[in-house]
Amino acid sequence: MVALWWQADESRWNTSLNQPLVMLGLVPSSSYLFYRRLAAARTLSAATPLSVKMARSALDEVTDSGAFDRSPSTFRSFVSRDSSAPFPAVAGRYHLYVSYACPWASRCLAYLKLKGLDSAIGFTSVKPIFGRTKESDDHLGWVFPATRDEEPGAEPDPFNGAKTVRELYEIASTKYTGKPTVPLLWDKQLKTVVNNESSEIIRMLNTEFNEIAENPGLDLNPAHLQASIDEINDLVYDAINNGVYKCGFAKKQGPYDEAVTNLYNALDKCEEILSKQRYMCGNQLTEADVRLFVTLIRFDEVYAVHFKCNKKLIREYPNLFNYTKDIYQIPGMSSTVNMEHIRKHYYGSHPFINPYGIIPAGPSIDYNAPHDREKLFL
Repeated sequence: MVALWWQADESRWNTSLNQPLVMLGLVPSSSYLFYRRLAAARTLSAATPLSVKMARSALDEVTDSGAFDRSPSTFRSFVSRDSSAPFPAVAGRYHLYVSYACPWASRCLAYLKLKGLDSAIGFTSVKPIFGRTKESDDHLGWVFPATRDEEPGAEPDPFNGAKTVRELYEIASTKYTGKPTVPLLWDKQLKTVVNNESSEIIRMLNTEFNEIAENPGLDLNPAHLQASIDEINDLVYDAINNGVYKCGFAKKQGPYDEAVTNLYNALDKCEEILSKQRYMCGNQLTEADVRLFVTLIRFDEVYAVHFKCNKKLIREYPNLFNYTKDIYQIPGMSSTVNMEHIRKHYYGSHPFINPYGIIPAGPSIDYNAPHDREKLFL
């Protein structure tokens, strides 16, 4: 019997075999070479603790009960329209590091496009599949390509020469040991992370950069809708945005059952809301819609299979599906969706869920197809 498994930190490959797994057809040759390099980089066994403190990964956030519990972001400074603030809203000073695969980062990229901030704040996307972030330990995370041609859509770090997002965090704080996540709003002048919490970054982009935005009149968090937006955000974040991860990363049946029940109750609620109005908070596009969209656009492509969210597809919800197409077709939004990166990341970066990294053939969804939202809710 082959004893082969992934431990709960996404990063350690363990086997009781003394002969190459690739010869037995259990691991593809490219994967085998990669994991041999991992093994050579350390002298450990499953029973030996790491001597180097590793940067955290998502699977470190699975509790003893088997439930996924996301830890909070750690860099929480704010950019301000006040020119005397520590981080003033100045064109060209900030850079956004993202992954097209990451829904949290895609929120921020959507705001750059919707607000017309592309020329004021640049952005760089990492490669979609996790890679080694240091030779001294086994952590796998976001990495930059070596050249522009290596991975379409991804680019090398243009300012610090960092090979990984982890390096950026360590430039900002040499003692940083948390998760090296995206999005990451970077101050090029001070060479530090301003903020890595997407919900705060999008609110900065919404209001603080209006003097240099091409579309300053668009307010995605208007005062008269803020209570409604916050209410919808509470529903969507816990049960849907984070809910799909609770389903996918659950290690026991009970936490999965709870998460998937909450997920579909929330989707049913959203379907009901959208049967009466064009957007989640009325007939005006808001922050709540952007936050919901980034999960919906990934749902049928990856979450239904990879995260076991297969009770019902978004395409089976008439209002949610047309709503997703409606938002996708807003000028600028489609450019924030790189389905190739999305599929590569999820199916290729979680071997504890998908050991062989096989990417399913479908579905092929046309989000540019006509929808009925505009006619129903003028």
